[in-house]
Amino acid sequence: MSRASDSTRPGTPWVIETQDLTKVYRLGATEVRALAGVTLRVAKGEFVSLMGSSGSGKSTLLHLLGCLDSPTAGSYLLNGKDTSRLSLRDRARLRNAQIGFVFQSYNLLPRISALENVALPLMYRGSARGIKERALEALTSVGLKERAHHAPSELSGGERQRVAIARALVADPTLLLADEPTGNLDSATGEDIMSLLAHLHRQGRTIFMVTHDRNIAAFAQRSMRMMDGLVLDGSLNDAAD
Repeated sequence: MSRASDSTRPGTPWVIETQDLTKVYRLGATEVRALAGVTLRVAKGEFVSLMGSSGSGKSTLLHLLGCLDSPTAGSYLLNGKDTSRLSLRDRARLRNAQIGFVFQSYNLLPRISALENVALPLMYRGSARGIKERALEALTSVGLKERAHHAPSELSGGERQRVAIARALVADPTLLLADEPTGNLDSATGEDIMSLLAHLHRQGRTIFMVTHDRNIAAFAQRSMRMMDGLVLDGSLNDAAD
């Protein structure tokens, strides 16, 4: 069983709370234990990074925290709601309402503008009013107001990732999940993106980020390490704001 890893701020509500979270995949007669009992807590307003080698289980954990999959055993509470046994439809509703995603590969639709990409979560929600205005506000918050009507192919890698961050923020989620957000960027552009995420954290956003880069992990308030399906430890980063 992994040791519980959480901040020490009494009275702060937990956004993420897992207990003995386990995920087993079956490949024919073979069982692959991707998560071996993860117990962790992330408080509202925290910025947490998770490091681990390929195959350590960090991507599986991120998928469970993002309500993209359900665990084999154990529990996961998102803002106090037990997600462990929700139906596919209920997980999708919860995901759309409370979670924003930032991916390494941006995942932008190539044939529509940056503004239209950012507006997609609101359209999926069925929002009818103010979609364009809210999308433009989100783009403005990441410094891309003037690029709103450009297609992704007309943007740099850093700009595309900023569009992805704006899309993750437009519906005002309670949790931002970032999967190797600088993985496709050069070091200077990657630092710009991390400075933006650090700024969002200072504004009160709760961020959980997976990365393989220690320098990127150092931007977070707290870092954790994963190996063999277990979260081994968690420590505060002295340099983090």
